[in-house]
Amino acid sequence: MALPAQEHVPHRLIITLCTVGATLMQALDQTIANVALPYMQGSLSATTDEITWVLTSYITAAAIMTAPVGWMAARFGRKYLFITCLIGFTVTSMMCGAARSLPQMVVFRVLQGIFGAALVPLSQSTMMDIYPMEKRGQAMAIWGMGVMIGPILGPTLGGYLTELYNWRYVFYINLPFGILATVGLIVFMPRSHPNFNMRFDWIGFAVLSLGIGGIQMMLDRGQNQDWFSSPEIIAELVLGCLGVYLFVVHMITGKKPFIPPAIFKDRNFATGVVVMFAAGTVLVSSSSLMAPWLQTLANYPVEAAGLIMAPRGIGTMFAMMTGGRMTARIDPRKLMAFGIILLVWSIWDMTAWTPDVAQWRIMVTITVQGAGLGFLFIPLQVLAFATLPGHYRTDGASLFSLFRNIGAAIGVSVTSSMLVHNTQVLHEQIGGTVTPFNRALMSGGALGHFWDPATRHGAAMLDKVINQQALIVAYIDDYKMMIYTTAPMLLLLLLMRRTRPVAGKTEHLEPLD
Repeated sequence: MALPAQEHVPHRLIITLCTVGATLMQALDQTIANVALPYMQGSLSATTDEITWVLTSYITAAAIMTAPVGWMAARFGRKYLFITCLIGFTVTSMMCGAARSLPQMVVFRVLQGIFGAALVPLSQSTMMDIYPMEKRGQAMAIWGMGVMIGPILGPTLGGYLTELYNWRYVFYINLPFGILATVGLIVFMPRSHPNFNMRFDWIGFAVLSLGIGGIQMMLDRGQNQDWFSSPEIIAELVLGCLGVYLFVVHMITGKKPFIPPAIFKDRNFATGVVVMFAAGTVLVSSSSLMAPWLQTLANYPVEAAGLIMAPRGIGTMFAMMTGGRMTARIDPRKLMAFGIILLVWSIWDMTAWTPDVAQWRIMVTITVQGAGLGFLFIPLQVLAFATLPGHYRTDGASLFSLFRNIGAAIGVSVTSSMLVHNTQVLHEQIGGTVTPFNRALMSGGALGHFWDPATRHGAAMLDKVINQQALIVAYIDDYKMMIYTTAPMLLLLLLMRRTRPVAGKTEHLEPLD
């Protein structure tokens, strides 16, 4: 049950620190393992494609378990659910750090995602309840730093922990923060009022899990199974689409679905969910692409790669604090449009990158990218929830997290799959030009001798150069696809309406036409 926004809440600062800490932990673990993946790959005896399951298993499990968070909070009480999930998340983080094989790691990451799914929506709805409407923009800016900066700073922190200790500490780092946040919530968070008479919508949850799981499995295994020439991939696609279809039908026709369909009647919220999905595809995939780009193509050491990516978080933090204050004074749609433009420009600049790109240019571009995400995220949260009734708040926060996680999972899977596929295709195309009639090989000089395919050393060096060029172009193709995903968000802003307070009602807003 939501607290009245104007009611004074004791220990608001401590509750804020605990909820933001829980949010940061969950968001951080989406990407903190990115930089450590090459090290984990050797320890766990996994291939390049298999090791990405460490990322997607967590994201997929979190996406599936995010949808019923609203029901679970009402059934068991928000405080008790929050504390249980926080303890479970901390314990499973330690289990991930102790994993000895890839199957163990995937299982532990799934459990970590299950417990972590509720942390973001519960913390968001808690923040909305303990702050009045006039301070909600600033509250969402503070909370949003955990959601947005977590995935952005994850590779930086992961790089330092991996270099100074080993990759297992990217999971062990959660222990002290988990203990502090748990103790703080136990002592200071207001008590909950569980409703044990509520019944769970098992049918809706089952078909939604089938839909999300089937589509994610198709995306994860498509590259290895040669996509739709494989019966397995076709079966996973059919099951995924069937699950999504059955869930939508059940949600519309069911008596008490765990996601109330009336929530989508709010135009701002419905549009905001779609924008959040598109932003989610870029949020995680952009950092998961950049970490190996810096290490594999640009030859930066792991700690330097993490340090270079740090300005992205600085840009996000600045934009969030600035955007949080400006949301009450400027049309949020204009701030969101500004953020999308910054985001598109930064990705467009990345399409021109080669391994020789200057370090200052990389840092400037990713700082702008972080600022674009910050200016988009905070006004989107405020505007999407501005006209949503208070009793839908936890369900709405769950759906926002669900679509962000689904977008992140699809973004990581599609970009990694495209990178592998395009690298192979381009390697074949570029290699087809290596013939005895190629002028570079006919020169007879030092270059021709160094790349002489008739010698073992020359053939190896020539193949290395061809693979590098293929990888550069494959990365560019991924960045172009991200532009096609991001730019259409500008059109969606036309569907959202600015809001204004209704006289005498600080908790209610009405749309401006």
